[in-house]
Amino acid sequence: MGQDKLIEMLGRISSFIWGLPLLVLIIGTGIYFTVRIGFLQIRLLPYSLKLAFSKNQDTHSEGDISQFQALMTALAATIGTGNIVGVAAAVLMGGPGALFWMWISAFFGMATKYTEAVLAVKYRVQDEDGEMSGGPMYYLEHGLNQKWLGVLFALFGAIAAFGIGNLVQANSVAGVVNSTFNVPPWITGLVLMIFTGLVLLGGIKSIGRVTAFFVPVMAAFYVIAGLAVLAMNLADIPAALVLVFTDAFTGEAVAGGALGTVIRYGVARGVFSNEAGLGSAPIAAAAAKTDMPARQALVSMTQVFIDTIVICSITGLIIVLAGQYNSGLKGSELTTASFNAFLGSAGSYVVAIGLLFFASSTIIGWSYYGEKCFSYLFSKKVVKYYRIVFVLAVFVGAVTSLELVWTIADIMNGLMALPNLVGLLGLSGVVIAETHSILKKIKEEKRAA
Repeated sequence: MGQDKLIEMLGRISSFIWGLPLLVLIIGTGIYFTVRIGFLQIRLLPYSLKLAFSKNQDTHSEGDISQFQALMTALAATIGTGNIVGVAAAVLMGGPGALFWMWISAFFGMATKYTEAVLAVKYRVQDEDGEMSGGPMYYLEHGLNQKWLGVLFALFGAIAAFGIGNLVQANSVAGVVNSTFNVPPWITGLVLMIFTGLVLLGGIKSIGRVTAFFVPVMAAFYVIAGLAVLAMNLADIPAALVLVFTDAFTGEAVAGGALGTVIRYGVARGVFSNEAGLGSAPIAAAAAKTDMPARQALVSMTQVFIDTIVICSITGLIIVLAGQYNSGLKGSELTTASFNAFLGSAGSYVVAIGLLFFASSTIIGWSYYGEKCFSYLFSKKVVKYYRIVFVLAVFVGAVTSLELVWTIADIMNGLMALPNLVGLLGLSGVVIAETHSILKKIKEEKRAA
């Protein structure tokens, strides 16, 4: 079978896996938990953000890294090409209205992310070296008593880490650095490989320290640049929002007025960006120092807010304001052209540097996810071999064509979501009990204050 036919076949498999049933299941799970936890993503969002960025975080409870470091590690893996390329693809294929459905997926995704983190901390285990391990594989085994589902998740996760978390990120960085700064891909690949290797040598504590510095800086750079563009076009934003909301329910910007296409691409790209329901982020949440599972879950919930409601919205609104989504440009080219429309050639540098930061951080975050899945399947003793192969793969990704890898990565991500969602729904009673506990605790703390 030739590569073109293989890509076509895998593309059909990916479209089937990421079809309407899975998207309905992901969003449906978010809706279900939103109702069951009493719309916590609205009621406790200010408290959660304060908790996430508080200087006086819990440092005495069991765990490997602070709550902030756990959040930054998860954000490092989440904020990636999806925030630049994924948003552009959503608006390109689904029209401006897709941005609205990204917001919808993020709103309910916050409840899903909260649920994942509750279970990750609740069922985490401590190894012989005192390091915490948690995530879907552990709550599927120890909570749901379905180890085979945990094995499936870990298998898909270990493979997906090489795809969406490594090769395609390195390839995106090498491509945009080459086109913007004329740096050969092999040089970018070599630098990325060395950087990744140095960070991974220290394990989760090193990853936590690096991401705690790296992620706020990279997010601030892109957000400030994006807000500057929006401020320059403040008078046009109301009209852009009207277009987003009207197109979300008419699909007029899509050929044939295909409303289903608007919804599908908005929801799918929202999920790709914030990863709510995929089961990846709770692996980082499980390493956090926290006295209660639900307290770390509230911190984890803010990840979706920052990733999609803030960063993806900035990208999406700038693309809508520029109005070039019907120009034939794709991916980062569309985002670059949109920034250039307002910033001139400086827009190219904003997108290039943003993508460089975002994709580099994703490699670091997903390396941790992948090695934890690999450790669960085999043992911690062989993790060093996984790290070596993972680091070498960064260089390979930078210098090769990866259409096939993109498709395989999409398939693995979808397959990760299935056992994870089974675990979330099957353990919903545990989540509700932990939610009642944290609400009671918060009331006691307020009275004491």
